[in-house]
Amino acid sequence: MLRIAVPNKGSLSEPASQMLREAGYRQRRDGRELVLPDVENDVEFFFLRPRDIAVYVGEGVVDAGITGRDLLLDSGVDAIEHRALDFAGSTFRFAGPPETVTSLADVQGKRVATSYAHLVGTYLAERGIDAHVVRLDGAIESTVRLGVSDLVADVVETGGTLRAAGLHVFGEPILQSEAVLIRPSGAEPQPGLETLDRRLNGVLVARKYVLMDYDCPVEHVEACVAVTPGLESPTVSPLHDTGWKAVRAMVPRNQTNPIMDQLYELGARAIIVTGIHASRL
Repeated sequence: MLRIAVPNKGSLSEPASQMLREAGYRQRRDGRELVLPDVENDVEFFFLRPRDIAVYVGEGVVDAGITGRDLLLDSGVDAIEHRALDFAGSTFRFAGPPETVTSLADVQGKRVATSYAHLVGTYLAERGIDAHVVRLDGAIESTVRLGVSDLVADVVETGGTLRAAGLHVFGEPILQSEAVLIRPSGAEPQPGLETLDRRLNGVLVARKYVLMDYDCPVEHVEACVAVTPGLESPTVSPLHDTGWKAVRAMVPRNQTNPIMDQLYELGARAIIVTGIHASRL
C-alpha cells in the first residue's frame, strides 16, 4: 500500500486534498483524522504538518508527499521533487531598509532573519556571501525595527506588509515556490507512485485544457485546424451537409475566448466548449 503524506493545515491543505479528490482518491471529511486508508486505490494518507512532510519522505517513513518546494529545500533531507502541482505559488525574496541594503552584495556580514534558515544559508553560501542567518518562526517583518536582524528573507506576495515595516524588496528572487509531489531520492519509486503521478498529471491537464467542438466549411478546415491543432491532432469528421466538417480539439483554457473569436472570423459556427473532468495523455 502506497503511503502518502498530505498537509493537514495551512494554505497547502485544502488545494492538495481537492486535487487528490479530482484524481479519484478518498480524502478526509473530518479535520481531526490523521490517517485515512483508501483500500480501493491501495493507498494510505497521513495528514502531517507541511513543514514535516519532507522529513518523513526523506526518512522513508512515507513513500511520497505533497508539500511546498520551499519547505522541501529548507528541510535539507534526502528527498526530491517528482512533479510540480501548479498551486500555492509564491516568491521568496530578501527585503531590508533601503538606506542600508540595495543589492545581494550588501548582505555580506549582516544578520538575516528568516523562517527558512537552511534554504537561505545554502543560497548565500553558494554565492560566496558570509552572513549570519537568524531563524525565527512566524512574522519576521518587525525584526529589523526590534534590532534582531539587519534584513529579512521571506515569502513576498504584494510587498505591502514589508513596506509598512519600512523595508523594500531587493535583488533577484531567492526561489519561485509552489506545491510539489516529492519522493525519497536514491531509491526506486514505490509501486503505485506511477499511478499517483499519472492521475495528478491528468488533473493538471484537465484544469489547463478544455474540449472545443465546432462546425467548419470544408474550404476553411486547414485554417481552422491551424488555430486548434490539439495535442497530437484534432478530430475532423464529416457532416450530413458535405460542405461542412465537424472539428474537435483540446485547447488551453485561458485562451478559449480568443480562439473562439478567431474560428468565428474564419467561418466556423456552432462553437461549443466543454470542460474536462479527467484525462490521461
